[in-house]
Amino acid sequence: MNVLGILPFARSLLENALQNGDFAVDCTIGNGHDTVFLAKLVGNTGHIYGFDIQEDAILQTQQRLEKEQLNHVSLFHCGHEQIATKLRAESLQKVKAAIFNLGYLPGGDKSIVTRGETTILAIEALLEYMPKGGTIVLVIYHGHCEGKEEKKIIESYVTQIEQRKAHVLKYQFINQVNDPPYIIGIEKR
Repeated sequence: MNVLGILPFARSLLENALQNGDFAVDCTIGNGHDTVFLAKLVGNTGHIYGFDIQEDAILQTQQRLEKEQLNHVSLFHCGHEQIATKLRAESLQKVKAAIFNLGYLPGGDKSIVTRGETTILAIEALLEYMPKGGTIVLVIYHGHCEGKEEKKIIESYVTQIEQRKAHVLKYQFINQVNDPPYIIGIEKR
């Protein structure tokens, strides 16, 4: 297939936004796959910040990072809505990319889910501080009740972002069944 799937497309957006020495944020570290990917992209001279409310996510990610010998990552056991309080403004101003995988932790407690309101707080903080060209990738999993509600909240918010402030795109397969995930990408202007 010549068309990128959802996750490869998300990673391509991150690859286009980041280079060696950059800073990035994994706003929902989950099982740590994106955290490791980001840490490899920015190299030892860059830095990754990771957020998750679940202790299991923090532990799994720490294990993956140790296995890969990646030590330029700071993990926060809290929600991504606290990004502006956990990171100093000078660190946030260096963040060139951020990724969110919205929904619940794969293989985890499905009652613990991300919420549109807290995700918007994190997006607003990132857009306030990120440099021009900074990229935010939201992978939206909406195959559950809370995900459908979050999808509405996020889409309502991103469609209101002023065009002169950011480019917003939606990448979605429209002929697939069972509420396939899709991407919203935001590039700060």
